[in-house]
Amino acid sequence: MSRISHIDLDDAGLPPPTPEIEQERKVAVFDLLEDNTFVLPTKSDRPVPQGPYHLGLSIRDKRLVFDVATETSEKAAEFHLSLGPFRQVVKDYFQICESYFDAVKKLPPSQIETIDMARRGIHNEGSRVLQERLEGKAEIDVDTARRLFTLICVLHFGG
Repeated sequence: MSRISHIDLDDAGLPPPTPEIEQERKVAVFDLLEDNTFVLPTKSDRPVPQGPYHLGLSIRDKRLVFDVATETSEKAAEFHLSLGPFRQVVKDYFQICESYFDAVKKLPPSQIETIDMARRGIHNEGSRVLQERLEGKAEIDVDTARRLFTLICVLHFGG
């Protein structure tokens, strides 16, 4: 029951994503909803509503906002993370993705594979940063962190 069953991205006011970014978003949402781990830790001052959870992700006032509710719309948690620790890794990720998308069109498989390995490495770094920033707020596994990082990048794309 400690999982995300629905996700909403608040991308109002952001420029429309490129076809590649839109595809990344669709794949991340699909994969996230298929398999994820999202546990809200027990709080001493109040009980924590049980999942599955609906997660709203947005950027407000230069902060990444996680708005967590139960399937019955009961507020479960809300936390705001500074975007500062994500800025460089998101920038690096977009640059390597751009290189990757260009490479797929014109380079041999061996060069594409090299760029893809670098892309995965940067993606892993972003996932690690996310897990660290969520410490004490929510516990997520590596795959969930990777998929959420992709969605953060989508939101950051216009932010």
